[in-house]
Amino acid sequence: MKKILSWINGLKLRYKLILFYSCFCFLPVLVLFTFSFYQMRDIIGDKEQINLQSYLYQSVATMDSNMEVYDNLSDYIAFNQNLVKALEQEYESPYEQYVQLTEVVDPMLQSLKYFHTDITRETIYTDNGMVKHDTTIAPLSEIAGECWYQSVLLTQGIGWYVDTENEMVFSARTMPVDTGTGNPCILYIEVNYDKLFGPYEQTLTSEYGVFITDKAGQVIYSTSRFSEENSNYALDYGQFVEEKVRAASSEYTIISEQSSKRGWTVWLYQPKSIAGKAMRPIQKMVILTVLLCIGGTLLAYSAISSLISKRIEGLTARMLEVEEGNLEVEVISGDNDKDEIGLLYRGFGKMLRQIRTLINEVYVSKITQKESEMKALQAQINPHFLYNTLSLINWKALTAGEEDISKMTLAMSTFYRTALNKGKNTLRVEDELKNTQAYLEIQGMMHDHDFDYEVNVDPEIRDYESLNLILQPLVENAIMHGIEQKTDGRGRIVINGWMENDCVWFSVEDNGIGMEEEVAQRILTMESKGYGVRNVNERIQLFYGEEYAVTVESRVGVGTKMMLHFPARRTREG
Repeated sequence: MKKILSWINGLKLRYKLILFYSCFCFLPVLVLFTFSFYQMRDIIGDKEQINLQSYLYQSVATMDSNMEVYDNLSDYIAFNQNLVKALEQEYESPYEQYVQLTEVVDPMLQSLKYFHTDITRETIYTDNGMVKHDTTIAPLSEIAGECWYQSVLLTQGIGWYVDTENEMVFSARTMPVDTGTGNPCILYIEVNYDKLFGPYEQTLTSEYGVFITDKAGQVIYSTSRFSEENSNYALDYGQFVEEKVRAASSEYTIISEQSSKRGWTVWLYQPKSIAGKAMRPIQKMVILTVLLCIGGTLLAYSAISSLISKRIEGLTARMLEVEEGNLEVEVISGDNDKDEIGLLYRGFGKMLRQIRTLINEVYVSKITQKESEMKALQAQINPHFLYNTLSLINWKALTAGEEDISKMTLAMSTFYRTALNKGKNTLRVEDELKNTQAYLEIQGMMHDHDFDYEVNVDPEIRDYESLNLILQPLVENAIMHGIEQKTDGRGRIVINGWMENDCVWFSVEDNGIGMEEEVAQRILTMESKGYGVRNVNERIQLFYGEEYAVTVESRVGVGTKMMLHFPARRTREG
């Protein structure tokens, strides 16, 4: 130690300054930037995976939504009484049969294809003696040998099937038609393969691959969106399974989402090395900063020791704030500070601004892209056409004396008018309640009014602002997982709304079968198979803050109660 001190004392002042600057300034800066670099790498990696999960979730939700539309069309055709009568009727002559086909069957099926151009074929297979007619009516013998035919007979409701070799996707179901032969009547609806799986292609995100598997683990769809330079990262399904087994040691990030009703699992994979490219600009900035530090070290001998120490201490203090996560620190150098330390100040400040810009570009822009993507999908719906169609159905129902159909049509019109909300994300509590009550009215008629519901809301909160569609998913959950599973007694749903501590509170309570506490908590996590309640919870937290969330209380055999709250904010109209 004495020898070292003696050697230091023997150095010239300029070299002492270089030595001290190197030991007490350059090395701490290098350590801080290295630490910050690894922290930023972890943060960007986590955010990249969240973005991928969000993209996958939105793509699966879009596919499910499209398939739900096709299922609704299938229900509409299968249970249409005019069509059923036409299929059950015994015809005295071919001409009489031809008249029914051209005046009843063809107009109904062709009109659906006209308004839904992604439907490529609609065929009813029957053996009731009707002759084959274009693509609308065909004998049952044409499909009796198909591999999916027996599955349709064993399936209650609608089954979806994919022919990957011919790129065909279709739904099939039995119709409630008495053919007189004891054999079923099958409704077949084929949709455009590319449009159904389009959400996995229509995205600004790149450098990833997708596999969709059915309940049996068979691949029904696959795609990869790798650029030419990264084409070697694309995997076949066998290689993908090997990477999935390797788990944490895999070179790929692998995430999955499950279709809510189809039992399909959607897998997305992306090479970790590609995701790490987002760090390259930060690496360059770190290298630039290190070079500036080296330059400052070489010129430190010409500075006055006291001034150097004071300015370096200020810079170090700001670096410590950055290490603690405060990237909003302003690093400003005076106009007269044109030496190396001034360059270091300006370089560090520029680096922070570039980091903030990079974070904004990487995360905020991607979130904006996803929101724009969802709005573009919503814009494909023509609200005026929907409302005019529902109005026509209501008029037809009233003309025919079908009051139940009229009530359901009016409720559906109210539901979609408030659900679409002109593309806005917020609306009045009053309108959110109208949406929920319309949904309850529809569900009540669909369930033959076998449950009661009650809405008790303080009039004070009706003019406050609310997120769109936050009560309906909770009511849907109460019906599907509570009331529908109930085997004794009459179901009941109670919705309460009130003001407390400058917050709007809602509760949705049912007397269904209830659930275990562990199951209740999973509803709000990624472990849940459903999307509605979790989606509401995430939207509330993203919009209002982490302290606002959905809570679940449930007891087996007693029922379930879900509560949510958010700050009371007046709408512009209120």
